[in-house]
Amino acid sequence: MSLILPKRTLSRRQLLQLSGLSGVGFLLGGCGTNLFSDNLRQISEPLNQRLEALLLSQKPVPEFPVSAIEADKLLINSFDFTPQIDPAQFRLKIDGEVSNPMQLSMGDIEKLPLTSMVIRHVCVEGWAAIVQWGGVRLRDLVALVQPKSNVRYVYFKSADGYYESWDIASAVHPQTLMAYQKNGQPLSVDNGAPMRLASPIKLGYKQSKWVTQITFVSNLLPLKGYWEDQGYEWFAGL
Repeated sequence: MSLILPKRTLSRRQLLQLSGLSGVGFLLGGCGTNLFSDNLRQISEPLNQRLEALLLSQKPVPEFPVSAIEADKLLINSFDFTPQIDPAQFRLKIDGEVSNPMQLSMGDIEKLPLTSMVIRHVCVEGWAAIVQWGGVRLRDLVALVQPKSNVRYVYFKSADGYYESWDIASAVHPQTLMAYQKNGQPLSVDNGAPMRLASPIKLGYKQSKWVTQITFVSNLLPLKGYWEDQGYEWFAGL
């Protein structure tokens, strides 16, 4: 596997000072409000994506102590309904432009190294919660399936019909997890069981619940994500 990741050549402060564009991007991503015209969005969104990709580092985000967990502050959101998935029948399909496509049961996944992290989950609606997530690092799954060198994006398909896409650099960040635990307990159905995305570098709507399929591709498809296709920012980085 030889994925091409963005190199960090300028500091975040330097890029913000030079561009003068990131503020536009953040406003466009805020709470899904339609503050600007579609024409402005079409101009600013690609620039915002490139800027944020440059800002992204593989350096871990500082975590919180377990004592800081805010157990009651993680609100339950879904765009439609809560699917019921039999863990015994569940299979995570990983395919696309990879050398070794596979389907993994929860038993297979739980045999992989468990990573736990206490991070802040931030929702575009304006609320946040400190949560402990446990699961397998997405980069460990990437190592198993071996994406082709031209892969740039990852798509996530969920059991409720939700769909998302990420850049590959964010997907292999060391704190991007396919989580099956929350606050030290098995993940509940409302929170995305049997498996969901969890990461400190993306807004909440990028962290799909009930993920059933991960697909690696070299180009973004016409459909980028459920909320993004309705005007939300695609990169949605923190």
